[in-house]
Amino acid sequence: MFKSADPFDRLDSSDALFVEAIHTDSDYFGISIPVGHVDFFLNGGMDQAGCARSRFASIFIYFPVYGYVICDHMRALHVYMSALNGSCPLIGFPCSGYEEFLAGKCITCDDPFNGTCPQIGLLKNSGITATPLPNQEKVYLLTTASGPFCAHHILVELNVSRLDKTAEVQLILKSIGHPETELNLKLYTDETRYKTVAAHPEQLCKIDSMQLINTGGRFYRQGDIHFEYICISEIPQTRGMDPLCVKNIHIGRGVPWSHDFVQVC
Repeated sequence: MFKSADPFDRLDSSDALFVEAIHTDSDYFGISIPVGHVDFFLNGGMDQAGCARSRFASIFIYFPVYGYVICDHMRALHVYMSALNGSCPLIGFPCSGYEEFLAGKCITCDDPFNGTCPQIGLLKNSGITATPLPNQEKVYLLTTASGPFCAHHILVELNVSRLDKTAEVQLILKSIGHPETELNLKLYTDETRYKTVAAHPEQLCKIDSMQLINTGGRFYRQGDIHFEYICISEIPQTRGMDPLCVKNIHIGRGVPWSHDFVQVC
């Protein structure tokens, strides 16, 4: 509840040599503006994975106040504790907004971090080596619903042959022994290229298969969909890890298409 407070009365970047802020509840008891040198907005900084999205969604499991407010609010603490355990890196990407990040428009840390993505934890200056230090720099990252909360950021790129009418597809990424990652995508008649960023529990080289389902047209006839290609890559991209691409894919209504990857990490 410090959204409108004067900087003298709340945290700001002048309070220490380096201030790292983690935002998980900026729509309620948290704060939506950047207050540190680097501000990590987890899942956009508002609704957190695994927390109730409705005041009544978990009324029979948790106290409503906990399920709706405290879960989001306390996630910052739990994520930081996980980062201190060092089980996996929690890195953020600089971007002007969450929607732009999800749309794959911010996939590097070149500016203003000189290629080094800031990381939650006890690294000096969040691991940033760029000088001068940034100030009130917003970075975004996706997390899983439970500890250690780390997710691998997968960039999905689609090129679709032009459609006669809008369509809906579901893309599923699978890694053995881990939950599936499901993406529901809407395809439009005036667009052929799409990008989106997804959170997956495993790195790119451990994705075993990809599945596509033509899910649209429940109340009308949706035509077949042709994909020129689908590529998935991990961001930030590392040397020696090329994108995984499949070309010339044709899927009909209600007939799943799948492709297996054979990889060695």
